[in-house]
Amino acid sequence: MSVLTKEEIQELEKKALKVREHIIRMSANGGCFIGASLSCTDLIVYLYSKFLNISKENLNDPARDYLFLSKGHDVPALYGTLAEMGFIESQRLQNHLKTNDYIYWHPNKNIPGVEFHSGSLGHLFAVAIGVALDCRIKNQKNKIVVLVGDGELNEGSVWESCLVSSAYKLDNMVIIVDRNHFQANIETERLIPLEPLEDKFESFGLATGSINGHSFAEMDRMFSQIPFNAGKPSVIIANTLRGKGLPSIQSRADRWFCNFSESEVESLLNELHGNGITELTSETLTVR
Repeated sequence: MSVLTKEEIQELEKKALKVREHIIRMSANGGCFIGASLSCTDLIVYLYSKFLNISKENLNDPARDYLFLSKGHDVPALYGTLAEMGFIESQRLQNHLKTNDYIYWHPNKNIPGVEFHSGSLGHLFAVAIGVALDCRIKNQKNKIVVLVGDGELNEGSVWESCLVSSAYKLDNMVIIVDRNHFQANIETERLIPLEPLEDKFESFGLATGSINGHSFAEMDRMFSQIPFNAGKPSVIIANTLRGKGLPSIQSRADRWFCNFSESEVESLLNELHGNGITELTSETLTVR
């Protein structure tokens, strides 16, 4: 049962709304992977606000918890959360894609709160295993969380990591799948079907559960049960919507990476706050 009060849920919703505003602003002047960033916003906000022992004061504390954003192209959601949590100044997000800062399309460890560089998909699960093993050797109680995309699950290294984490019984690890049902500009089940996804993880020796990835109450109920089984890594499949918060791009295959004009950004911000649907003219950019 969720222990979050109605007031706490409202505060989380307000924070997530602010993070979505940051993401939308970063979708101009070069663009960003806006669709999947919006799908994982609520998850990252919850993790930093309620689950993880991470703050700007304890970044160098060996006892802190760790978040590895393996789906690194969704870093606008992480940047926005770090800004709202006080790790970086919100004004710094205006440097997105500028040469005078490290606010770029993928996580950069020069940004306070970013644990590891990521870009090529499928890598950070293995990095997190190393950290989880190190924490165990040192008899520390850190929580190690990896956020992966559902399209990322097509990388063989993810399943190799499942085998290794299960073999070493790393129950200090949590793997979260942002299950928005899209890989780039195609639906996952049309490209390489993933279902039955829970059964796949279970067969690799991990304990698995699923939630609505936009419900803070469901997140709280699920994360309060970590680890699901002693001696097994925990997997949470978070069912989400690509482009959550913007009906004009929500669940659209062609709106995975967008470079909007400044006027479109203002319209999208109004849409985010419930003031109509945006008529978009900008072409979606495909980055190769």
